[in-house]
This record gives sequence, structure tokens and C-alpha cells, in this order.
Amino acid sequence: FFSGIFVSISSTTVTMKLAVVATLFASASAFGINKADLGKAATAGAVAFGIAVQPALAGNVDNGEQVFNANCAACHAGGQNVIMPEKTLEKEALEQYLAGGRNEKAVITQVTNGKNAMPAFGGRLDDEAIADVAAYVIATSEAGWD
Repeated sequence: FFSGIFVSISSTTVTMKLAVVATLFASASAFGINKADLGKAATAGAVAFGIAVQPALAGNVDNGEQVFNANCAACHAGGQNVIMPEKTLEKEALEQYLAGGRNEKAVITQVTNGKNAMPAFGGRLDDEAIADVAAYVIATSEAGWD
């Protein structure tokens, strides 16, 4: 039942829910309620209702896989790099070589602007597709490429 809810939560919905939590914290301050207790209650409520707290940049991993296969796999199949073999999409290589470290924001920057032999995809893919492919790259580097 709850699995469909996770997929359909939009960034607007998440923003609205964060605004509600911020309002709760402000109200707690006004009435002298312990903020730590309120935070625990808000977290428990979010879990009970299946609300996933995600990083602000979290893209859609499933969509990202499709974008990756259509646009990136020619050079990065299986997380490898046919042009610069040491600069793979493996976890350790991303931590070592990716400007900004192994995180979605850094992948978004690299994909958008390109670097060295990698072309910029900022004019070819929209922001959502780039965020999705970044989420896919980070998730797959964590799980391990096949």
C-alpha cells in the first residue's frame, strides 16, 4: 500500500511538509514544549505515514537508469570509463576523482558542465533527467556496478 506513496511524493509536497514541521517547531517554542520531544514525534509520525525524508537533490533512480543507458552507457557501461580507465563510476574512484566528492550534487555538476573528455549534457538533458542520472550513479556506486 505505502510503496506507491513514496514514488508519488513531489518536491512541492515535501516542501509543504517541511513547512508544517517548521511551524510545529515555532509553535513548540512559543508554548515552551521541548523541541527534542517534538522532533521525535514528528519523525515517528513521518515514518507511520510512509513519508520518506530524502535529501533535497534526490532524483529518481529508476528514471536515472534509463537516462544513463540512453546517454552515458556508451562510455560508462558497467560503471567503467572507456576514455580514462582509472576514472570509473565505482565508489572509490568517485570519492577520489569527482570534484566535490561522491554525492549527487557533484555528479549533477559534472554531467551538466562536462569536464576534460566528458561533454556537457546541460543543453541536451533537462535538470530533472540530470538529477535522476546522478541519483542512479550514486546509488549504483554504493550497491556496486554489475
